[in-house]
Amino acid sequence: MTRPTLSSVDVAIEAMAWSEALPHAKVLATQAADAALGDEHRRGVAILLTDHTVRDLNRRYRREDAPTNVLSFPAIDNMHGELGDIALAFGVCESEARAQSKPLADHLRHLVIHGILHLLGYDHQDEAEASAMESLERELLARMGVSDPYTLSPALDVPKDVGAHG
Repeated sequence: MTRPTLSSVDVAIEAMAWSEALPHAKVLATQAADAALGDEHRRGVAILLTDHTVRDLNRRYRREDAPTNVLSFPAIDNMHGELGDIALAFGVCESEARAQSKPLADHLRHLVIHGILHLLGYDHQDEAEASAMESLERELLARMGVSDPYTLSPALDVPKDVGAHG
């Protein structure tokens, strides 16, 4: 008999807009993080569902005074094996989901996976890295029943990689 693994994902909701829009936001974020972590499930990850705090973090740590959807903060080597933290901004995520005609729940799961993959060392600085990362995102999301986030409705005039920062 297989014993269930305990998630090492801690989700904190700072902006109540997340809970109001998605009553199961914590569950969705945890499931997405667990999917991305795979065999790394025992490594600790903290997810902050916030809003305006992300702009301040972006300014402070990336020197970009602009809102963004998700930020990843890898942990320094530590004896507890913690992987790092990610923060997601409700306003940016909600507006991207609306502009791309996709459910906010699906966009949240995509961005959590995107952020976790950054913590695991994936990046999208060049075409080859972006292709590998997007392929893994698609695979993980498909397992969760989420449509390809990089395929948009032909009626939309939105770039392929809207705001996927990390």
